[in-house]
Amino acid sequence: MSRRRSSTTKGPAATNAAVFGEVLRHFREAAGFTQERLSKEIPCDRSQVARVEAGTRVPQETFAKQCDDILGTGGVLLRLWGRIDWYPEVQHPDWFERRAEMDAEAVGLRAYQEQVIPGLLQTPDYAHALFSQVASGEEVEGRVRARMSRQPRFLADGGPLYVAVLDETCLRNAVGSPEVMRDQCAHLLSVAQRPNIRIQVAPAELFGLVRPRSSMSLIELADERWVYSESLDRGHFNNDPTAYARHSQTYDVLRADIPSARESAALISDVMEGYAQHEQARTRRGDLGQEQLQRQQRRRLHRSGAQLDEEQPQRRQRRGLHRNSPRYPRRRPGS
Repeated sequence: MSRRRSSTTKGPAATNAAVFGEVLRHFREAAGFTQERLSKEIPCDRSQVARVEAGTRVPQETFAKQCDDILGTGGVLLRLWGRIDWYPEVQHPDWFERRAEMDAEAVGLRAYQEQVIPGLLQTPDYAHALFSQVASGEEVEGRVRARMSRQPRFLADGGPLYVAVLDETCLRNAVGSPEVMRDQCAHLLSVAQRPNIRIQVAPAELFGLVRPRSSMSLIELADERWVYSESLDRGHFNNDPTAYARHSQTYDVLRADIPSARESAALISDVMEGYAQHEQARTRRGDLGQEQLQRQQRRRLHRSGAQLDEEQPQRRQRRGLHRNSPRYPRRRPGS
């Protein structure tokens, strides 16, 4: 369950995050790494390293492990990461509280998602880009934090079963930037390797698929079964056995008709590569644009200099002709 706290209260989570950040900074500096160099080795954006060290960003488990490997800490960061309760107190929107509580108790979860990556599989940067479309400042950070707080239970060893069927639109809809989408795809491939998580993609090109009419989740609690869906800022819960059986059948048939988890991983890899190439092309375009601008500036300077060099003798020649003109006869000395 989530616990509420005031945005002005600094609880254990902030302290723990700051301690982890300080330890990371110590090992980074001891290894002679700058934030920029470490970010390139991971790889990630330099701002991510900076925010983790400042205690304002919760790192993922893979981040801690990569830092251990790169900085040669002997696994200290990963062990510290595993002992920290990163989300002791978060605040979900009122209409989502009930769903968050179910996630904390679910023994199994099957989801079908359209348009965007489901919250349990989002990276912090992807979630940040999404929330930035509707909020700003501290509200964005708070909502990202609340969303990330739901994930550790499913990403931990022995976590509950989580099966996600993603409509291909989840991968194709651009959120944030090509870099954000590339990292999001990489995250999907990473978490899909866990024994309790399976991710499949329903390709847009397949005809004859019977898809749910909207995104939904089939939630299994210890003694209850729920169908969950959402509309704008509202969650819908249905525990009618007939409705659950109907939606469950639609879901299972869809899973049988689409590529397997392994085949879906290949599709996700292809999409990820496309975003990586897009980012590289954009970088090259930026470099070419800068080079062209510099060339244009050099040409303008060159032409300007050439004109000045040419104009000076011409002006001197015109001044000489002007003085020797019959209209202005040369003065005789002493006249």
